[in-house]
Amino acid sequence: MFKLVDIGIIGYRNHAQRLISLMDNNSKCNLKYIFHPNKKIDDNRGINDFSLLLRCHVIVIASPNKTHYHYLKKLESFSGYIFCEKPPVVNLDELSKIKKILKFNNKKLFFNFNFRFSELNNIFKKYINSKEIGDIIYIEIIASQGLSFKQNYAKSWRADGINNKFNLLDTVTIHYLDLINYYFGTSKNQFYFPKLISKNGTSFDTGQLLLEYEKFNVSIINSYATPFIGELKIIGTNGYVTIRNEELEIHTPRDTFDENDFFISPPISFKQKFNMQSDYKSSLKNSFDFFISHVLNKKEFDVSLYETSLKTTQSILELRSKG
Repeated sequence: MFKLVDIGIIGYRNHAQRLISLMDNNSKCNLKYIFHPNKKIDDNRGINDFSLLLRCHVIVIASPNKTHYHYLKKLESFSGYIFCEKPPVVNLDELSKIKKILKFNNKKLFFNFNFRFSELNNIFKKYINSKEIGDIIYIEIIASQGLSFKQNYAKSWRADGINNKFNLLDTVTIHYLDLINYYFGTSKNQFYFPKLISKNGTSFDTGQLLLEYEKFNVSIINSYATPFIGELKIIGTNGYVTIRNEELEIHTPRDTFDENDFFISPPISFKQKFNMQSDYKSSLKNSFDFFISHVLNKKEFDVSLYETSLKTTQSILELRSKG
């Protein structure tokens, strides 16, 4: 059992910085190295020598998506733990190769689909197939913000249409698809409609994913070109769940009538504050804590986590090929 975990991270800005903050605030973590292949990092832990990372118990891959396969391949014989941001790879050819590379070393590998550790996940767990909601007939998720209008966005890797044309699908939509896949399996049909709305950069900044199941449909809308929106709607045969304006409400039962015996909106059976942006931040911490607890106790990860991650990644890559 480890008392303190030595960590090296690949990446130093944006999402990597969030992970660095989590490590710096965790008494069980000793972040020794912050790696970039050529840039000088303004941190005394910054390095350009990849071999130093191999001395750590843990290596975190939080670099741009297109580099993930490269680093996973370099770490093929690494005996420690790996925390890799999603998506693991960015095309189907890489996915096929990575399955072979990681086949015998996937029990110490964790792909960070952190919505599995969110309150949103708990909502799905509690109300899907519940008496309050009944059978699901429709799910809608809207998660968007105005990132593409920020001053430096056009120069960022996210806006690079050559290397990251589907960056929104790869970094945001993938979380919600993973959650849906976990509870309902792979849809029988899926359609993706990407658009560049802001005209800043050359990658898509807006997209809608439609999933068709046997008895219900799902719509997931994500954008970097709107005001902040965090909304959810789960409609069932006996009630519905909504998140809007930072309020979670459960309306049930269906058979609610007025004095003339006409259907009216069901009463609110449960209500609480719910901020989807805050939920994302807490889910990231929960996910990382889950990972570190396994490292500290030298435990292997359930292989189903690895397999589900690759299935979600395959779904995303197939959508990209149609887009």
